Amino acid sequence: MLVNFKARNLEVTDSLKEYTEKRLSKFDKLIGEAEATVTMRCIKDRQRVEVTIPYNGIVIRGEEEGYDMYACVDMVTDKLESQLHKYRTRLIKRGRGAKAEAEAALPEVHWQEDDEPVRIKQFSTKPMTVEEAIMQMNLLGHSFFVFFNTDTGKVNVVYRRQDRDYGLLVPEE
Repeated sequence: MLVNFKARNLEVTDSLKEYTEKRLSKFDKLIGEAEATVTMRCIKDRQRVEVTIPYNGIVIRGEEEGYDMYACVDMVTDKLESQLHKYRTRLIKRGRGAKAEAEAALPEVHWQEDDEPVRIKQFSTKPMTVEEAIMQMNLLGHSFFVFFNTDTGKVNVVYRRQDRDYGLLVPEE
């Protein structure tokens, strides 16, 4: 697995790079050759690791925070492994195999008090069902997901409600 490292407010040592690459190499068996982006940062006295792996048209993402960077790497790889197994078993249950179409990364937009966007991302929408969109939203760890609905032929939004159920926004006819 090819691993790209990004660091903010800290210097990533060679031993930390080797350890992270070793922990992520176990995904080679599950997903084959892939490219992972690892962002490591130090926020005051806490360490944070974010790992993003594009796989089969979807994005597997995990982040962990703690006081030890090595422990954070362990926790995030365990989380990613769990997500990958969950995704693969859902695809197998549906009979779609490992080559199912899914959504690309959803943009991360953070709003300031003056309501001006500080980050804007463009993304492509691939056709998918509501169930696939919910699965992609959960894999990304987001509270909403924009997708092109194959049933209606229109852009829809699926979101997580406060009662932990899901909602679907559909444009008027």
